[in-house]
Amino acid sequence: MGLQSINHKRFYRLMKEHRLLLPKAPKRRVSSRVHDGVVAVAEPNQRWCSDGFEIACDNGEVVTGVFMKDCCDREIIAWRAWAERGLPGEPVRDMLVEAVEARFGQASIGSAKLEFLSDNGGAYRAHETHALVRALGLEPIHTPVCSPQSNGIAESFVNTFKRDYVSLMDRTNAKVVLAQLPDAFMHFNEVHPHSSLKLKSPRMFRRELARRAQENGAN
Repeated sequence: MGLQSINHKRFYRLMKEHRLLLPKAPKRRVSSRVHDGVVAVAEPNQRWCSDGFEIACDNGEVVTGVFMKDCCDREIIAWRAWAERGLPGEPVRDMLVEAVEARFGQASIGSAKLEFLSDNGGAYRAHETHALVRALGLEPIHTPVCSPQSNGIAESFVNTFKRDYVSLMDRTNAKVVLAQLPDAFMHFNEVHPHSSLKLKSPRMFRRELARRAQENGAN
């Protein structure tokens, strides 16, 4: 469009000076368990993580959701949500297929090596889910029992999503909440700055990676 690129650091500084930033997430309770591993990876499509969340509506209904997130570029690759409490295996498996097709253009990752990290919930541990994960070419891995920090990237997204999006939603009922989720996930992927991505959104970061790869290929 011929527009000048935004200096994200300056933009962040100005927002901070004028007190326009959202409040920071509350500190989590420190766990006594030792967590020496690193969830983040250096390249996209090396490790994906997933978790579920619930949104309480004003009329007492509950919206449950699940998402797939890349542990490098932080994009929400696929997600599902429904107006009922509980996390069954079927939406998790549907999400898995959509995520693989979105990133690889087919219902298999081919020769790539890709880990699928989740907690020990029944939907993730189910025999049908494990069978599908392996059929798609992924390697299923699970966090240690009673150790949600081991899936910290997914846990962090849930906190961010509830703070920056759910808190601003009209939560009259489940239907109203479900109608707002597509725009919320789209905004997170396209616009929401991420500190680990040098204040770029996930898709801005992915476009930059693609540009660098193209430049390196031309050289």
